Amino acid sequence: MFRKTLERISDFVIGAVIVWGSIVYLAGCGAAPKDAMPQSGAADQDGSKSGYSVNAVNFDRSLDDYEPQKNTYNFYFTYKTVHPWWDAVALGMEDAARQYEEKGIIINYEYLAPDKVSAQNQIHRLLEASRRDFDVIGVDVADVEIVTPVINQIMADGEKVMTFSSSDSAKEDGCRRIAYVGNTHNYQDGAELTQALCEKLGYSGKVAVLVGNKGAPCHEDRALGVKDVISRYPDMKIVEVAYDEDSVDKAYAFTQEFLARHKDLGGIICCNMSNPVGAARAVIEAGREKEVAIVGMDHDQEALRYLKDGIIYALGIQDCYSIGFDTVQVAVKIADGLLPGEYYPEKTEEKTTIIYQDEAAAILQTLYGEID
Repeated sequence: MFRKTLERISDFVIGAVIVWGSIVYLAGCGAAPKDAMPQSGAADQDGSKSGYSVNAVNFDRSLDDYEPQKNTYNFYFTYKTVHPWWDAVALGMEDAARQYEEKGIIINYEYLAPDKVSAQNQIHRLLEASRRDFDVIGVDVADVEIVTPVINQIMADGEKVMTFSSSDSAKEDGCRRIAYVGNTHNYQDGAELTQALCEKLGYSGKVAVLVGNKGAPCHEDRALGVKDVISRYPDMKIVEVAYDEDSVDKAYAFTQEFLARHKDLGGIICCNMSNPVGAARAVIEAGREKEVAIVGMDHDQEALRYLKDGIIYALGIQDCYSIGFDTVQVAVKIADGLLPGEYYPEKTEEKTTIIYQDEAAAILQTLYGEID
């Protein structure tokens, strides 16, 4: 969990309900244009990269100038699964709610997820929320094909629904949701990490891909970016693809299998926050950390330590805090009856920053207070 979270909300329990004012707090995908070629930093003599900003997460956020039309708002947010990635999103929500409270506006919200990703569980949560009195329902979509019809159903019944975090169900998917706040460039994130790995391997070698959750837009879009970049290089080959369900343990087990089957495996590309950790553990255990390069997503503390030690080559860190902060701001405007346009876009884009070994220590200090 982020240092700010530990300092300020150490009494919060993941999966519990919290309420602002009366706070309720219960407790990481869209695609970029596929012709956008990722850019990479300059490689040092040892093959490491440098030149990227460590300001991957922006904690210095303030509410915009919009004046809410009500004194109290009630929101319901549900996401894929209980996981540290969404703790960071929750922290942004909490800060936005706190700033509204300072203006005399109470933001009550529930922030809930199952212990394991389940589209059926998410459907149940959405239907239950639609029977209660919420101004806006927000969902981080677990599976576009399964969840979209339910979003459309409760929208038709008069509910206001938005998507957030890293998995959208967009208009091009046939979804009637009002707006999305989160990562709109998952395809490019996967492509950019893969481009970095290809450069590291000299554009020649066998790689494995750990995707995450089958049907999750963010994971599937990143995996598509991976495959498209690999296809550009005739001497690069994907030899394994596995869905680890956002589980460190499953990613570890899959990586053990990859390593056993492919003695010449050159790299592992990880499409979520959990699988770089599982992959790194397995590679270390096998004694092949100097042979197998790993790239992956997000800010897991253990993953950042592996990055600092050179076991993981690169990580794409999403600004989860800003996703949470902006989700609350957009929810307020939706609750006030505003449609995308003058006051907020249909898709609020949040950034991803690719970082390398030389930046890991600074990120660990910023997010977790770790000092060498």
